[in-house]
Amino acid sequence: MPTSPSAGGDEPPPRLLKRWGIAAPAPPARLARHGWRVDDAESGSYFLKEHEPGGRRRVLFQHRVTAALDAAGLPVLAPVPAGGGRTLVTAGGRCFALYPWVAGRRRDGLELTFGQCERLGELLGELHAAMDRLTAPVQQSLLVPTPRAADAVAAIDAMLAAPPADGAGRGGDFAALTERRLMERRALLTGLADHQPPDIEVSTVGHLHGSFHEGHLRYGGSGNVTAVLGWGSLTTGPVAGELVRAAAALFAYGDERGLDLDRVQSFVGGHRAAFPLDAGQIQSAVHREWWERLCDVAPLRHRYLGDGPEPAAGPAAGERTGGTGTGGMSGHAALVAWWSAHLETTLDAFAVPYTAAPAGTSGGSPAYG
Repeated sequence: MPTSPSAGGDEPPPRLLKRWGIAAPAPPARLARHGWRVDDAESGSYFLKEHEPGGRRRVLFQHRVTAALDAAGLPVLAPVPAGGGRTLVTAGGRCFALYPWVAGRRRDGLELTFGQCERLGELLGELHAAMDRLTAPVQQSLLVPTPRAADAVAAIDAMLAAPPADGAGRGGDFAALTERRLMERRALLTGLADHQPPDIEVSTVGHLHGSFHEGHLRYGGSGNVTAVLGWGSLTTGPVAGELVRAAAALFAYGDERGLDLDRVQSFVGGHRAAFPLDAGQIQSAVHREWWERLCDVAPLRHRYLGDGPEPAAGPAAGERTGGTGTGGMSGHAALVAWWSAHLETTLDAFAVPYTAAPAGTSGGSPAYG
């Protein structure tokens, strides 16, 4: 959850941790603008997080959900109750929550074996199934607005009318590179305008993690996930949409190779084992995710014009940290270009676990082929 401008600007109040019975901890070590590690010789280590006061109701709902998932045996960290059982503590006009410290390492999705990809997909399916069981039903919405290609083209035309100035360490060719990248996207948008998905779709909806990617996963020495973090993005929406976004985030190369579709198929097959959908919903979600990325010109605006806040990047946007793509193309733009050229292949590949008989995983082969 975003913090207010003042949130995280100061150290936690001196007596705050006593609310959790931690009387003599080492000084909290700042890990982020709104988070600290707390080490206590008697009770162990914790993560202290500051929340924006105005989001109290949403945070408490997150706490109820994560506590229920933890109680169900899933690798989700429940907040530590303070005195009186409260999980959100107010001190000095600021709101804090405390979590157990989790050991483990991050792993790139492309490092995972096919069997691990399948187990990870099954874990996401188990989370979806548990949230469906433990939370109130989410009302089905038939209307899912679709971005318009014409709006994206108009935004690109506006950017082309105000190219960046050379200099500032960018080199004399930067304006030409900017124009080329914008024209490439414009050509894709105009050439594929008739591939726009419909506004009205019926799909299975529910509560979603909201940001299921490698940055929010921790693995133990056995290769199993020890914790799913990042529950500040908890939201509602089509379950198939989250499945596709997670696969695109986890298994994108960040360059002209696009997505590792073998790992995608194993991941989707694992999800199917825990929370079955159907091939139509999966393909519809793939179509929509591709289209939304195609119409999203904010990453181009930020990268080439330096205009506006930095859009979501890294795993959440399917863009590798080090991926620059061909000729300096960003991972985001490279994936859009690859996906546009392989749309039919991608639609079919995501649906394979629903349209082909499963095959055993042996000798490193994908679970579905």
